[in-house]
Amino acid sequence: MTSFGGKVVVVTGASKGIGRAIAQYLGESGASVVVNYNKDEAGANSTVKNIKECGGYAVAVQGDVSKYSEAKMLVDKTIEIFGKVDILINNAGISYVGLFMDMTEEELQKITDINLKGIMFTTHAALPHFIKVKKGHIVNISSVWGNVGASCEVAYSATKGGVNSFTKALAKELAPSNIRVNAVSPGVINTSMNKWLTDEEKLSLEEDIPMGRFGEVNEIAKTIAFLCSDESSYITGQIITVDGGML
Repeated sequence: MTSFGGKVVVVTGASKGIGRAIAQYLGESGASVVVNYNKDEAGANSTVKNIKECGGYAVAVQGDVSKYSEAKMLVDKTIEIFGKVDILINNAGISYVGLFMDMTEEELQKITDINLKGIMFTTHAALPHFIKVKKGHIVNISSVWGNVGASCEVAYSATKGGVNSFTKALAKELAPSNIRVNAVSPGVINTSMNKWLTDEEKLSLEEDIPMGRFGEVNEIAKTIAFLCSDESSYITGQIITVDGGML
């Protein structure tokens, strides 16, 4: 396990699922972690508790990243507490399953605001601090559906496709400043986001995955840790797909 001792990490949407796993893994690896959440305060506090029980240090900071003022507040609070930020993990996101034509204007706006604009807002707020020291790591959480698109998840796919393009473009812009930007594109992972699936649907999905199983949240967390370590020092602008060979 790579040591992240002395590093300060912000993980958005870290009250559960993949975000929690990322925060806990980096916290256990020595990083000081800012556990961001929007509404699930109990979940965020549970993530903090888990990190502290493993000897790490973490604080929970509320903030709706789909609002620029709150995304900036999240970064400002991190600087206030720790004096710096080294790593930004843009994980916060929502999904919508159903026909695109059935989505309301409000649902379209919400999924775009959180999944795409939220990543832009937190990144924009953090960049002056990265630029100042000419170093930093940004990892965005995308999805396999951002690579190829999914029926009945059209808007979600569109936002994740936008995350991929944003990642590639920003990486080129920031490379001269020694700031690396990558994305991780998970396949089907065991999280509450898939709780709507029936047992039959789960079995059908597993049959479409060459490895024959859903991924685990820690497998995503370990990939992100690699991208934030010196072991990946020449990797930037990449969309790393972790899907058990599904695509």
